[in-house]
Amino acid sequence: MSERQPAPDAPAGPESDSGSDPGSDAQRFEPAPGVGRLLGWILLFVVAAVVVVLGGVYLT
Repeated sequence: MSERQPAPDAPAGPESDSGSDPGSDAQRFEPAPGVGRLLGWILLFVVAAVVVVLGGVYLT
């Protein structure tokens, strides 16, 4: 059988972490989504709800 090897894009360890101290083991988190993106999702759902309601009124 063959040995499993890590994916090429997976970091090998803290020493391969570029941009920070080699001894730092702090976790990295993605930034929170912006307010504009949240408003975009809300607008999308409002428009979808209006389309569903208007479609139901038109078809009855």
